[in-house]
Order: sequence, then structure tokens, then C-alpha cells
Amino acid sequence: MKELFSEIRGAILATLIIAIVCCGLYPLVVFGISQALFRGNANGSLILDKDGTVRGSKLLGQAFTGEKYFQPRPSAAGNGYDAANSGGSNLGPTSQKLNDAIKERIATYRKGNGLSDTDPVPADAVTASGSGLDPHISPRNAELQLPRVAKARGLSEDKVRALVQQNTDGRDLGVLGDPGVNVLELNLALDSPGAQP
Repeated sequence: MKELFSEIRGAILATLIIAIVCCGLYPLVVFGISQALFRGNANGSLILDKDGTVRGSKLLGQAFTGEKYFQPRPSAAGNGYDAANSGGSNLGPTSQKLNDAIKERIATYRKGNGLSDTDPVPADAVTASGSGLDPHISPRNAELQLPRVAKARGLSEDKVRALVQQNTDGRDLGVLGDPGVNVLELNLALDSPGAQP
């Protein structure tokens, strides 16, 4: 019986030590290192106004409406870009519902951007990302929206194109992935006083 209590005491002590190290010390060390070395990333890559108001995260898409804004990818996440309901639509290539939605989005995109009925439309303009929260659009998508945004804002296309280029992220490590235009950062740059005519 004495040996049994000794084994139980050892097991409880080992559990407590592992719990303190794994659930207490390790998370505190990781938190401290992340705050010291990667503060912006560790806190959500937030985009702040000059007064400190949070406008969003550069990692999460947001819905924009109106002709003077670049439009993001469609979202299947909850009620549009709802991070609590992140996910795809789960509709496959044989889904009539997906096919109908894409046809409607193509027609809307062409009409909104002054394209003809035969002009190609970038896939990212009419399909949602896997998470439904992708903050980027392709440079081609931005280029097709550029004349509409420039006209609505009374800006030259060259000025808007320069802002698009400033808010285009390149390939990771120079070779991975495709360049993408961060829609939130671009639209905030367009709303900034320096971008006004």
C-alpha cells in the first residue's frame, strides 16, 4: 500500500510539473519573445489610423461597396468576411448553385467595370477563397477595376496605378505564390488625404 501511494504521489507531482512548464512557463516565454521581436504580427497585423483606431487587419478581407473602392474577392465566410465563420462554400465544380453564382458575379463584374460581354474576368473576382477571408486580389483584377475607381474619385489612372503598386505584395521569398494587391490597405490609401485630387 505504501508503494501505491508513492507511485500516485510521483504521478501527481510529475503531472503538476509538466502542467506548470507546458501550460504556464512555455506560453509565457513564447508570448514574451513574440511581443519583443514580432509585436505587429503577434497582435494580428492590425492597421491603425493616426488616432489609434483599428481599421482592420492586413490579413483579413473586408467588404467594400461603392464605385470609388476596389472590390475584394467574394466571401463565403458567414455574412461576408465573418472571421468567426471562416470557410469555403463547400460547393464543388458540378454544383449548379455555384455555377449560377459565378455567372451572376461575372455579369455584375463586367457591368460594374465597363467590360464587354466577351472580356475575360479574373477567377479571383468571382470565386471565394478557401477561408473566405483572403484580403488580396490579383494585379489583373485591380487593373480592370482601376478605371472605375479613378473616374469615381476624380483621380488620374496613373495616380491610382501607383497606389495599386505600392499596395501589391510580391512573391514570398521571391518565388513562392503570386503577387497580390491588399484591398484594405489600397482602399485606405485611396481615402487618405494625400490621395485626394
